[in-house]
Amino acid sequence: MYPVKRTSPRLELRELTIEDVDAVLAIYGSPEATEHLSFEPRTREQVGETVARSVTLATAEPRIEYALAVVERDTNDLIGFGRLAMDPHQQRAATFGFALRPDAWGVGYGVETVRLLLGFGFEELSLHRVWGARSPLNEASAKTMTAAGMVEEGTIRGHIWKAGRWRDSVVHAMLEDEWRAVCR
Repeated sequence: MYPVKRTSPRLELRELTIEDVDAVLAIYGSPEATEHLSFEPRTREQVGETVARSVTLATAEPRIEYALAVVERDTNDLIGFGRLAMDPHQQRAATFGFALRPDAWGVGYGVETVRLLLGFGFEELSLHRVWGARSPLNEASAKTMTAAGMVEEGTIRGHIWKAGRWRDSVVHAMLEDEWRAVCR
């Protein structure tokens, strides 16, 4: 499916473009924004490679990854990054993740972003299950996913290597029938 465009009252999901590198760098290059992500802050060159890869994969057939810009509709400002990737180990399932610029935190954009990604996965891609993993220390992400209707399922021990040590991850997921119940 290309191009992706999905909107909510304040936000829009859209395809990334090469022109988005600096805006994505404001997220992926930020120690604050990446504190609980699975990687250390990235350089402009690394972000450029990530964006270029995402742009290329957007038109792949079959498409197995959706790396999308989260844009504030009023300003057309890229404030976040969302991703759905087909899970090769589960039928009709995808993993997801999201990150917002720190100056966009605390105003409900996280919940709105998660709902946009879930809606896209269940309504456009006909998925059965969408799941994501977070740092056990990321309480804001736990609250965000719970507020969007996701269920905390458990812990993957020793899941992520970051800052020279193994870190656990806490899994949150939603099933298609749960999405339908939330949307009523």
